[in-house]
Amino acid sequence: MYLRHEIGKIGEDLATKYLENLGYTIIERNFVANQGEIDIVARDNAKEELVFVEVKTRTNTLYGKPIDSVTEPKQKHLISTVKYYLYSKHLENEFVRLDVIEVYLKDDLYKINHIKQII
Repeated sequence: MYLRHEIGKIGEDLATKYLENLGYTIIERNFVANQGEIDIVARDNAKEELVFVEVKTRTNTLYGKPIDSVTEPKQKHLISTVKYYLYSKHLENEFVRLDVIEVYLKDDLYKINHIKQII
């Protein structure tokens, strides 16, 4: 049995590898600001977009799918954090998008569902 923070770390590691395998460049992980946290900041080299990724990992769907936890208030915090990131890194003119990666863990198996442009 995993602890909650272990599940999150495993999911973020799997999501990072998944994005790298797609040709994304990982710029930063776990960016924290007063507004909130961004799990992964990456560049989609094919589309020349800066991608902010929220990773949601679950071992079951008893309480719904992972995407269900990205509520409207959570989206507002994410947007605020993205704006701060862009401002603080002088990247205001970048094309950006916000994605969610759902990671489903079961024993030693996993499944990834990449949901692009959630907002």
